[in-house]
Amino acid sequence: MRRIPQPYRHGELVIVIDCSDLDRSARFWAEVLGYTAGTATGGLYRTLTPGGGAGIEVLLQRTGDAKQGKNRLHLDLRTADLAAEVGRILDLGASLLTDRPVVEDGLRWHILADPDGNEFCVLQPVADSGQAALRALAAGPAAGQP
Repeated sequence: MRRIPQPYRHGELVIVIDCSDLDRSARFWAEVLGYTAGTATGGLYRTLTPGGGAGIEVLLQRTGDAKQGKNRLHLDLRTADLAAEVGRILDLGASLLTDRPVVEDGLRWHILADPDGNEFCVLQPVADSGQAALRALAAGPAAGQP
């Protein structure tokens, strides 16, 4: 499979996630995102690439630093079925940080944490859980916490 990087104006966009255990994080995020984990090298990094080859690479970076406080940057996973997707990701090892969905600006979401405590959101439009709403949501600028 040929890797097709996600460009930005002056290069390639890569998202880096700090973690304490590269193998555990690679299993978790590869399953959550449907990505393919690169070969473990025993080093400080492990790459995850989109199954089809095109898109944003996720680079896992092993660090001994413990996570402290709220993330200033996080991933949003937009879905047509909030309950099903949250349940699937919890089964993969995530923790649920909200006891009920947050509803704001036409969106409904839960905040979850990966096995290292990194927060991310799983969200869907309130009015229409269909693909048209997801396309419209993806086209607009992201705002706020989701």
